[in-house]
Amino acid sequence: MSKPNYTGTYHMVEQDNMDSFLEALDINFALRKIVCLLKPTKEITHDLATGAMKIRTLTTFKNFNMDFTIGEEFTEDLGPVDGRTCQTTVSWEGDKLVCVQKGEKEGRGWTHWLEGNKLHLEMRVQGIIAKQVFKKAE
Repeated sequence: MSKPNYTGTYHMVEQDNMDSFLEALDINFALRKIVCLLKPTKEITHDLATGAMKIRTLTTFKNFNMDFTIGEEFTEDLGPVDGRTCQTTVSWEGDKLVCVQKGEKEGRGWTHWLEGNKLHLEMRVQGIIAKQVFKKAE
């Protein structure tokens, strides 16, 4: 089975439980409220041949860049998110991309998957799950 190509620009259309997720990351109240109001855009470049992927999360407040090769562990700088670093690995589980972030917070990571023109993102930390859905730009 061939893997899906995630390349594209996606605009957030819904989110759920983000405040609780950010609170579990020790993000202060004021910043949580700002982040929950943001409507991020994701720009993804995915090279199926090499497994190289770039995910740009863009907002009017702060941007976050993540460059990695699927299946290879790397040190991720989460400074723009919560000031931490962690050892991160993104791997395929079927046609889903599953990220495991090893560091100060237990059970941290995320899962991306595609359904039609929608990109789903489930973020996890310490048993808390937040979800976002993005629609692919035409």
